[in-house]
Amino acid sequence: MRRIVGIVLAVLLVGGVVAAVVAGREADDKGTATKTVLGVIGSEKAEFFEDPDVVKALAAKGYTVKAETSGSWAMEGLDLDGYDFAFPSSQAPATELAAKHGVRGTLPRPFYSPLVVVAHKNAAEVLARNGLATLDAEHRGTLRMAAYVDAARADRTWQQLKGAGKYGELTGTLYLSSTDPETSNSGALYLAAASYVANGGKVVAGAADIARTAPLLHKLVSVQGAQQSSTDAAFRDFVSGAGNPLVLVYESQVAALLEAGQRPDDLVVLYPDTTVDSDHTVVPLTENGQVLAGLLATEPRLRELEVRHGFRPQGRTTEFASATTYLKQELTGVRQAPVPTSAVLHELARRARG
Repeated sequence: MRRIVGIVLAVLLVGGVVAAVVAGREADDKGTATKTVLGVIGSEKAEFFEDPDVVKALAAKGYTVKAETSGSWAMEGLDLDGYDFAFPSSQAPATELAAKHGVRGTLPRPFYSPLVVVAHKNAAEVLARNGLATLDAEHRGTLRMAAYVDAARADRTWQQLKGAGKYGELTGTLYLSSTDPETSNSGALYLAAASYVANGGKVVAGAADIARTAPLLHKLVSVQGAQQSSTDAAFRDFVSGAGNPLVLVYESQVAALLEAGQRPDDLVVLYPDTTVDSDHTVVPLTENGQVLAGLLATEPRLRELEVRHGFRPQGRTTEFASATTYLKQELTGVRQAPVPTSAVLHELARRARG
């Protein structure tokens, strides 16, 4: 009898230990478990969400983000059923998405990035010599948008610019390479800024303004031929030495390159003196999407990582201390052009593509 009781007690004891271990593991799992949040983002934010430090910071708050990339304006045509958020690169496509999906209230804008023109050094120096740009550091300057628009309107070529003759790569029509304005945010914002300048410093707001500016916008786009669908691909091509000597990209892409330790000697960053900031805007489709947007806007570690990837968090002057010969610490001398309504911007893009 004693032997039977001993065996029973031993079994109960082992069972209790196993139960305690399992319970402990379950508790640990609950402590480290994360909610998976599915979203669609502009391609320029892909490296941010893939950064192991960002993944770790989000996991510490209980979230894992799975993100798919798309052109910002192309998101409107996607089936977002089952997604928690959409994260285009500016407010205009975000507003369209919010209206389509019944999202009410102010849309979160955690960070922004100005558009810049990356130029090869020879091209930047020729632009400066001909009054189309000014250089204030070895790798940084300002593009004079009114002068550039006038040059584009007159179909000026590189060969017509003083000093360009000694550079064999500077031939053909002078233009900026941009992305497809019908699907990509940066391409659409380029038209917004150019149309504002072409319209005498007034936002394009109606049929007469569209008719007045559309021929110039068509020139700016048609001269490029086939356009990239994302600034990510266009920037990679530029850094590799391929393509046009002047390419419109986001400042954040340059900042991320510099943060990675690269300092291209042939790179000059030109800030258009009239431009449109890219306000990265979250469209929360679920409660989890809303929480994620709040974390991106307020969590100190995530804001720190946003700076690492070249984004400027709202409400804070971002310091690019290691890159001041390439980037502006403060956006002085840069005028913000109002963005046309989504309907007008769509029409400008349609006519520009012609």
